[in-house]
Amino acid sequence: MLHHKSLVALVLVLCLVLAAIGCAGPKTPYKIGAIFAITGPASWLGEPERNTARMIAEEINQAGGIDGHLLELIIEDTAGDPTNAMNAVNKLIEKDNVLAIIGPSRTGTSLAVAPICEENEVPLISCAAAASIVEGRRWVFKTPQRDDHAAIRILEHMRDAGIEKIGIITGTTSFGIGGREQLKKYAPEMGIEIIADETYGPDDADMTAQLQKIKESGAQAVVNWSIVPAQAIVPKNMKQLGMDIPLYQSHGFGNIKYVEAAGEAAEGVLFPAGRLLVAETLPEAHPQKAVLMEYKTRYEERFSPDQVSTFGGHAYDALHIVVGALKKAGADRAKIRDAIETTQGFVGTGGIFNYSADDHTGLTKDAFEMLIVKDGKFARAKDVL
Repeated sequence: MLHHKSLVALVLVLCLVLAAIGCAGPKTPYKIGAIFAITGPASWLGEPERNTARMIAEEINQAGGIDGHLLELIIEDTAGDPTNAMNAVNKLIEKDNVLAIIGPSRTGTSLAVAPICEENEVPLISCAAAASIVEGRRWVFKTPQRDDHAAIRILEHMRDAGIEKIGIITGTTSFGIGGREQLKKYAPEMGIEIIADETYGPDDADMTAQLQKIKESGAQAVVNWSIVPAQAIVPKNMKQLGMDIPLYQSHGFGNIKYVEAAGEAAEGVLFPAGRLLVAETLPEAHPQKAVLMEYKTRYEERFSPDQVSTFGGHAYDALHIVVGALKKAGADRAKIRDAIETTQGFVGTGGIFNYSADDHTGLTKDAFEMLIVKDGKFARAKDVL
């Protein structure tokens, strides 16, 4: 039996150990900001991004967090507005002291907040597409495929189909302006002539006048480059005008809600997108298949009747890349930035990411698959045409 003094000493040691454990308490949460266009005209982008980010954060925390640190996700709604986005980012940095930020949803809002993140040295992973978002920036990355790669894939598809003269119609948002520049840059390299060049404002509800000019030009196909609501309006207007020529849309078309809004007019629309929208049709050996199917299944079970979109996929990739960096770097913004920049071989929904000091998108043009609307659903164009 233990001597009385020994027993007392043992009890004291146990008390000290328990007290130490109690004082240590849980580890400090990792705060991550998220800014999405949850409301407003781009809500079809921001809602699935918000839903996805919340789902991932909950799953990580249910599994014990990141090395014992819970993930505290602080979500702000930009409503797609640059001023709202800047205010949200300033709050996240100055008040919430976040370690990194994912989003915004749109190119314009991303361009607005990128200088703030640069100045404050806070890593940002945008969920918007324009290549200009990351050009010349050290602290800014993005997950959507590049808009120049989208233009190249569209033009390659046209060239292979024997199309030589096209009309383009683009929105006057930052995304639309960027797409127009890329189309005009690469069309001559593909032997394609842009014989009609029309634009419209983000609030325009009818593009009949612009499309009539394209029709009269003799164009063999049309490219529309925008986000909502024009992506549904343009195909409707073309159908009304009897324009029986191919319509190509940008990679911003990657949500089945656009197809539903356009109705029968969406049939046959072609566009480049990540493979998430056609995950079931991929070969079992495809390197993205397992990730795509897992995300699609979890999302659609959780948010039924909503279906996955490429936009939610951008948030999936962004948050998982940040989490991977946190596992390597801990709560140090500079080390998190370095960890993101050296991310290699990350299998995401948008492709297989290989970031570097010279490439803050991390994807090649092969991350795109040309898709087509067939019977109101998305399909791989090569399986249909």
